[in-house]
Amino acid sequence: MESAEARRAVATAIATASALGLGVDDAVVLNDSNRVVVRLLPCDTVARVTPVTHHEGHEMSPEREVEVVKQLARTDSPVAALDPRVEPRVLVRDGFEIAFWTYHEPLPAAPVPPADYTRALEHLHAGLRQVELRTPHALDRVAAVQQDVDRRDLTPDLTDPDRTFLADALRELSRAITHRRAPEQVLHGEPHPANLIITRNGPLFIDFENTAHGPIEYDLGWVPQEVSDRYADADQDLVDECRGLVLAMVATYRWRRDDQHPSGRASGVAFLNALRDGPPWPALDDVTW
Repeated sequence: MESAEARRAVATAIATASALGLGVDDAVVLNDSNRVVVRLLPCDTVARVTPVTHHEGHEMSPEREVEVVKQLARTDSPVAALDPRVEPRVLVRDGFEIAFWTYHEPLPAAPVPPADYTRALEHLHAGLRQVELRTPHALDRVAAVQQDVDRRDLTPDLTDPDRTFLADALRELSRAITHRRAPEQVLHGEPHPANLIITRNGPLFIDFENTAHGPIEYDLGWVPQEVSDRYADADQDLVDECRGLVLAMVATYRWRRDDQHPSGRASGVAFLNALRDGPPWPALDDVTW
């Protein structure tokens, strides 16, 4: 977020937590991109604070995220928990949507072993098969991204050749995935390494606002290749097509006028270049800038 909006988001999180009876003397920002994630102390809760306008035109939903995690908690799935001291719902205050989560102390930074990552994702998918919730299709999200490409007011810095290239890539990869008619289930939607925290209790997934249904290969398109390669019974050709689709989606996000991801426009160029190189496409985290 812009610095002024980020400060306002943190202040809103503090005020909301205090109104709920949680003691707050300090706030530590854990993540600041298109939304703010802040640890509040000494009550030790994590507030995820999102501008209400962030989801306009897209199927992302903090409310669905909370409901999914509530149901997953009953399946012993590897997910970061909601704060049990607060009613499990999304609060709207001062132009922000706020949900409160348990703080899980991460272990010192180290890559999660691919085998552990794969087991955690397989365990998560097993839990998601038990979730009873209407979710959009993963390709509905792609359709929303296609609209971003079409709207020059949202992606004004895209050149005409790049705009045409992205539109064609999104359309052709979506069609290829649809034609495969792979089995579908509820998915995390973005299980990349930034949405996995490593704790003493093992890897835990966070950020379920993009939950959708589709083939498990769509989720595998977001993870490192050494993780997807180990996933039992995955269609690796379909994984590669999903990986290309993910590159096209993320490239579009980086070119949105309102995108505030720290990687900035440089990563938008890098994702476009990776997509142009054609299949087999690199995993998301293998693209550098």
